[in-house]
Amino acid sequence: MRRIISADGKGKAFVNEQAINSTVLRKIGDELVEIHGQFETHGLMNPVNHRSILDAYGKLAPLAGTCAKAYSKWQNVRKQRIAEEEMLSRSAVEEDYIRHVINELEAFAPKEGEEKALSEERALLMNSEKLIDAVGGAYGVISSARVANVLVQAQGSLIKAVSMAEAQLNPIIESLERASIELSEATSMLEACNSEFDLDPKKLEHTEERLFALRALARKHNVLGDDLPKVLKDYQVRLDAIDNGTNNIAKLLKEEQQARLSYIENAQKLSESRIKSADALDKAVAKELPPLKLDKATFKTMVELAPESEWSSNGWDKVSFTVSTNVGAPQGPINKIASGGELARFMLALKVNLAQSATIPSLVFDEVDTGIGGATASAVGERLAKLGQDLQVLVITHSPQVASRGMQHLKVEKTSDAITTRTQVLELNKVERHEEIARMLSGETITDAARAAADDLLKASA
Repeated sequence: MRRIISADGKGKAFVNEQAINSTVLRKIGDELVEIHGQFETHGLMNPVNHRSILDAYGKLAPLAGTCAKAYSKWQNVRKQRIAEEEMLSRSAVEEDYIRHVINELEAFAPKEGEEKALSEERALLMNSEKLIDAVGGAYGVISSARVANVLVQAQGSLIKAVSMAEAQLNPIIESLERASIELSEATSMLEACNSEFDLDPKKLEHTEERLFALRALARKHNVLGDDLPKVLKDYQVRLDAIDNGTNNIAKLLKEEQQARLSYIENAQKLSESRIKSADALDKAVAKELPPLKLDKATFKTMVELAPESEWSSNGWDKVSFTVSTNVGAPQGPINKIASGGELARFMLALKVNLAQSATIPSLVFDEVDTGIGGATASAVGERLAKLGQDLQVLVITHSPQVASRGMQHLKVEKTSDAITTRTQVLELNKVERHEEIARMLSGETITDAARAAADDLLKASA
């Protein structure tokens, strides 16, 4: 992560050499570095994070995961039930229309392919007179000309002479035989056609009425004539849904109740474990408070049942870290009750116990030693060093007892001339560090006693 601020105040931010805006940089920073100072409101200070922090401390991820699954199942069934009720409500309003459509279509009884069949039948009936004349004329010609007898006579004449020219006459005889057969078949087909064509005007009228009614129904439902059977089936399905809707809703309601009970059971287990973890955390933090000059303060993790409207995949608990800084004073939100210095030490006491379950790898403590010194400052330094075994800890301090506990010592100093003020950060070596701690003990003039005291502090922290 990198940020460049130019002399004119404009800045550029980068992550892995990719340019990003400052808002994204800040969000990423919040996941990587937690700052504890007088005015910080994220991390441990934000009540939104207290539940997840407690779950991490108590190693409650498996219970929380099971609870989340139960909640998801409950909500899914609930959504299905609501959707079914809404659909039933809409369908109930349309029930009369649906039944009318079904009755109308069932009475008409449309068939797939019927429109084409009716169209073809109508065309035949409309031209039946002309067709009868044409077929009758053809049949009359064939009958009057006695074509069949002519073919038989010709065939008989050739058969008498076939022995004299078999190779030449046989193909002709066979051709005449085929012609006789084809003529017989054509005559039969003409007779059949003649009986099929109907001059009954009532039949034409009936066919046209059926065809026009079919097309009108198709237009009414905005479909093709062949799709009317499917329209009937769809409306029948909708009517079945109405008829069976109450049963489906009752079934879903039962599933929803069972899913809700399962969620409640899992939320209860999770809540009980949170209460136990909260008690353990409170006792652990309480042990850390007296050495940090907070012996009159109390820390308490509140685990409260939220109203059902606030239940979620995280369970039904509202979790908040509260403190009381004086005997008899009521507990209040940690970020509202504690002063700046107290707040930093409360956070230190908490962080010492939460280090193993921390999700943010780097901590910055700003002025954690405000208003303390001596043994209390030493206690703060010890706990910061302990915290540094699990996390990266940066401490801004004016206390030699705290500074002596660090693995590295960076000195921040400001220099100024008539034109420019500069701030430098210098990494101190072993000798420079000894001198700086001695200076922090004695002031601007470093005395031998201060150097000896610096020796003692550095040896104690080694």
